[in-house]
Amino acid sequence: MVGKCSLFVYVDDLIFTGNDSAMFDDFRKSMMDEFEMSDLGKMHYFLSLEIVQSNAGIFVSQKKYVQELLDRFKMQKCNPANTPSEFVLKLYKDEEGEKVDNTLFKQITGSLMYLTATRPDIMYSVSLISRYMESPTEMHLLAAKRILRYLQGTKDFGLFYKRGEKSNLIGFTNSDYAGDQDDRRSSSGYVFMLGIGVVSWSSKK
Repeated sequence: MVGKCSLFVYVDDLIFTGNDSAMFDDFRKSMMDEFEMSDLGKMHYFLSLEIVQSNAGIFVSQKKYVQELLDRFKMQKCNPANTPSEFVLKLYKDEEGEKVDNTLFKQITGSLMYLTATRPDIMYSVSLISRYMESPTEMHLLAAKRILRYLQGTKDFGLFYKRGEKSNLIGFTNSDYAGDQDDRRSSSGYVFMLGIGVVSWSSKK
């Protein structure tokens, strides 16, 4: 089997991944000969991603980042919720509703978007509230805080990639005919699951 590898660069940090230990050693040596750099060994923390590597597999989470979000938005003592959004939640522009701090709402939404890197379970709810960043009201802020309440009880959640497990690609699709409360457009969406990883998307038509 031919070895495969990937190199990721962020400012002055390098991440090197692959399945060929000899290639790892050659690359490490060539880089350290060419540049002044330090080998930090296996990755444990990078851009708020927490990585735990073991013989069983690799677990990726953002537990510390979740706690920082709760502290930042003063939700560290909130009661946890069982789901990221209420069942059959329907948001709309709510032009008559009480306006809330636009900047605060954007900060919460943007922070939650970054968290979806390891938390696909909040993808739908975050995508939903992101539609209303232009003119949020109390309704939209409560929906955003509901996601934070859900995170309060699920800080340890993340993605586990099990070593040696066969990955099967499974896809689902569905649509909500004329379900948008503002323009009666239909929303279609799909979700693909590859092993333990999940990728989802929804769009309006």
